[in-house]
Amino acid sequence: MVKVKICGLTNLEDALAASSYGADLLGFIFIEGTPRALTKEKAKEIIDSLSGEARGKVSIVGLFKDDDVDRVIETAEFCSLDYIQLHGEESPDYCSSIKKETNCKVLKVFKVDGGIIPNGPYVTGDYIDVDYFVFDTFHPEDAGGTGMSFDWGALFASEAKIDKPFFVAGGLNPLNVAEAVSALKPYGVDVSSGVEEETAKKDSKLLKEFIKNAKEI
Repeated sequence: MVKVKICGLTNLEDALAASSYGADLLGFIFIEGTPRALTKEKAKEIIDSLSGEARGKVSIVGLFKDDDVDRVIETAEFCSLDYIQLHGEESPDYCSSIKKETNCKVLKVFKVDGGIIPNGPYVTGDYIDVDYFVFDTFHPEDAGGTGMSFDWGALFASEAKIDKPFFVAGGLNPLNVAEAVSALKPYGVDVSSGVEEETAKKDSKLLKEFIKNAKEI
């Protein structure tokens, strides 16, 4: 069954709702200047406030972009992260170092705009130690959460090496997530704005519908 990651969480109510409806991963953003960014102290407060039952159901993901390695390691330890998702032009060596120093699983994001865009000089096949890829919609300014989808066919047409389980993000919502799962057979789906009533506040009904529709396929 496909994994569901609810990203851009900013409060305990939404985190508890996502867990109760069957989310597998909860994402907290540590990319400064983005609308859903949290301090590590606020994220820890939410994570530590999850009940033992809720915490046992989910894995915690921290999102970073071209950040200082020591800050990523410190945040991972402070917040007890299970996964680290990297949104910038982090090199394969950077990813390997993060994985080794934190013992977290690593997700590396690649943007798609008519095809899979390389991260600087690096392509998917260079990231040997990464655990998962995330394919998200290219935006010239925003790291994610734009609500914009990409042409899913670009993944099939791409010459890039996709030899790891992957998540699909970008423009997913309760109405199209089942189609995405059926068409792409991803390891997981990743949503933020597609289940929000307003920026940084999730809609309980949309959360429930998204998770249900994703997992029914």
